[in-house]
Amino acid sequence: MCLSTRITAASHSSLSGVKTGSGKGHTQRDSTGVSNAGAHTVDKDVMSVKVKRRVHVAAAAIISADLQQVLIARRPSNVDHGGLWEFPGGKLAPYETGLEGLKRELHEELGIEIITAQPLIRVHHEYPDKHILLDVWQVHEFAGEPFGREGQAVRWVPMSELSNYPFPAANLPILRAVRLPTEYLITGEESDEARFDAFLEHALREDRIRLVQLRAKQLDDTAYLARAQRALAMCRDHGARLLLNGEPSLLDQVDADGIHLTSERLMQLERRPIAESKWLSASTHNQTQLTQAAVLGCDFVSLSPLRTTPSHPEVSPLGWHDFQQLVERAGMPVFALGGMTRFDANHARAVGAQGIASIRDFWK
Repeated sequence: MCLSTRITAASHSSLSGVKTGSGKGHTQRDSTGVSNAGAHTVDKDVMSVKVKRRVHVAAAAIISADLQQVLIARRPSNVDHGGLWEFPGGKLAPYETGLEGLKRELHEELGIEIITAQPLIRVHHEYPDKHILLDVWQVHEFAGEPFGREGQAVRWVPMSELSNYPFPAANLPILRAVRLPTEYLITGEESDEARFDAFLEHALREDRIRLVQLRAKQLDDTAYLARAQRALAMCRDHGARLLLNGEPSLLDQVDADGIHLTSERLMQLERRPIAESKWLSASTHNQTQLTQAAVLGCDFVSLSPLRTTPSHPEVSPLGWHDFQQLVERAGMPVFALGGMTRFDANHARAVGAQGIASIRDFWK
């Protein structure tokens, strides 16, 4: 929620060094004593502009070694959002980076020392009286046994049960990010079914892909549904999620994990087209489409093209700088797409992405 402010042309002039008067017709003089009567007059109430506090918070997604559980903590009852659960962390001191502040907070709150950590997601959230920036890191390795040093409840929770715990609204994008992998396979356009099955099996078994989008634009509806049923069975065997690239109604015929929307279909919709229990993703290429994805409540998106690709050589790439600027305010996990390989994954995470999405690097 944003607070409304009242700033007129007159108040704008006051910010450039002109004194304001106590009412209409009050004569002003500049530093030379020259009268500027009638040139700049401002009502007193115009200048009552409220500025929100900006709070930078570091938070940790501490994942178990088997990637099946995450550590959460309960907020004390005497603070904002008391009694709700959250990802451990706290406010940064003015001189601290996100990781420095997180190391200090986890030592003070949980009695553990971070050994390795990686950026996960940055979340901007507006409250009536403040703007919160959650700087979230995924902790891969730590020393010590976490416990509530300040008396707070802490708990290891299975990923599948996170939705059973109440969290502050600002934590919702983090709940999505911790459940998503860093690699996202978009299937290639294969006409031969045996070849398709072999490539998908290799990606699931050898590359350990755990998030798949079934894209097959050349197939008719009957052939697509048949391929989707086989792909779903293969994904289930390997613990992977399958999203169908197509109309939301496909879920009435194939019980996949979700739907992926093209950027064109994304812009046509007015509300989320599938249940909250299913994953909704979309293709995006600019700020307008990212905003629409947030309006629909997409769980994550791909953003492309980061680099020039053979399939779309005429499209100007975003590059890492513009990609990072768009991701910063996305408010949801974003996969980098367009010329990406596994060698780009760490850099993508460093600039705020969930990870990379690719066809060619995983489809072989």
